[in-house]
Amino acid sequence: MVFSPDEVRLIKQSGRSPEQVLKQFHYFSTGFPYIKLLRPAKITDGILSLNNDEIEVFLEKYASDGKRHSIVKFVPASGAATRMFKDLYRYLLEDFDEVPPTIESFFASIQNYPFFEKLEELLQRNGYILKEEIQKRNYKLILEYLLTEKGLNFGNLPKALLPFHRYPNQVRTAFEEHLVEAAYYAQQGDKRCQLHFTVSPQHLENFKKLMNEVLPYYEKRYSVKYDITFSVQDAGTDTIAAEMDNTLFHDGQGQLLFRPGGHGALIYNLNKLQYDIVFIKNIDNLLNENNIELLVKTKKILAGYLIYIKEKIDNYLQLLEKKELKSQNLKEILHFAENVLNIKGINEHNVFEKLNRPVRVCGMVKNEGEPGGGPFWVQSKNGDVSLQIVESSQIDLKNEEQRKVFDDSTHFNPVDIVCSFKDFRGNYFSLPDFIDPETGFISIKSFEGKSIKTMELPGLWNGSMADWITVFIEVPLATFSPVKTIFDLFGK
Repeated sequence: MVFSPDEVRLIKQSGRSPEQVLKQFHYFSTGFPYIKLLRPAKITDGILSLNNDEIEVFLEKYASDGKRHSIVKFVPASGAATRMFKDLYRYLLEDFDEVPPTIESFFASIQNYPFFEKLEELLQRNGYILKEEIQKRNYKLILEYLLTEKGLNFGNLPKALLPFHRYPNQVRTAFEEHLVEAAYYAQQGDKRCQLHFTVSPQHLENFKKLMNEVLPYYEKRYSVKYDITFSVQDAGTDTIAAEMDNTLFHDGQGQLLFRPGGHGALIYNLNKLQYDIVFIKNIDNLLNENNIELLVKTKKILAGYLIYIKEKIDNYLQLLEKKELKSQNLKEILHFAENVLNIKGINEHNVFEKLNRPVRVCGMVKNEGEPGGGPFWVQSKNGDVSLQIVESSQIDLKNEEQRKVFDDSTHFNPVDIVCSFKDFRGNYFSLPDFIDPETGFISIKSFEGKSIKTMELPGLWNGSMADWITVFIEVPLATFSPVKTIFDLFGK
């Protein structure tokens, strides 16, 4: 493809080079190559199942050694809640001959949602009694006050700022529940809890406002000191949009359109953090504090295991760097790398390079039909075999063999990750060096009433961490409680 002089000018105005955009743009024509699945990762073949004695060892490891490390909890929190309310929006904006059963059910049980009191109070201030409006089946009025700027505006807020859980004397947002979790498992030795949230620019002030309101309460309740930082997705990671015929898209003003590159772009936010241990967790996977004990235990186990293997890796790399290894030492290192770290194709010539990489320990739950990614053994173009978290959109599901491998999977990725990207010399890896750039996504979106093609960068825990050392550990399904739709908040 050749850009016109005007297009070259527009590209340069965006802060990019024509070469950068061209490199992105060719994927619209070619598509991203499918991942080649070899087999699903399973217990004893890529997923570790710890026994009770091992669990105690790694709990103790985190208890004794965790306090010596700097710790942060990293939470991608920029996602809008719009999709959560899809069914409610549809009813609000469209005409129905009859009220759909899902809407009837929602209003019949609305008092069981954590935002009920807030909505009731708001309506009362505006001259309405919520229960009376429900009896009149005046549902659209209520939804206007729930979803739009006329009222609570939940449809335009990020999930982090929505009420998630109800307690006897308070209702907590998702943001607050992440503070609570951190107090239980991400405290440093000085009782500091450090959290980093990635947020959208338009909501940054809302996050800061809520933070300033609630921090004194949670610091007093849990006897900790919170250190909370925020970042926004770098506009430089936005990707170009295309027409359906794979030419550059121009908007009504003749400008090129760049769109956020998906959560894979957050690898650049993660790259700016400098901590020994980083917990990564989705904003919407939260348990009520009354049910948090097992989750806290699981997080500590994963972190203890990370510390254990990281100490081994650093010790082995120091020995390898000295080049004074005995054959017995080399055998031990190679055995550990292949059988504990699941690094395939490792030998005496590449062992240093294979060990000197960022490390992640990922919890995996048994698959009960949740949509999303899972753990697989995959083969790259150059023949390398590795463990990866793979999304269904990365797989050629029309290929019968690949479909069978996918369907045979036993576990699901709940995004329960503990990682380290500090090397054995104490320096931090450059995380963009470990991305697989060929694991992105092409999507069809709508802009100004037109269908366009958009591109997402490799997902944060998919292609953006493709070249990390990866360990999968089975964790209890009870630690996984995502909120994907409004109905998932029922009774929480």
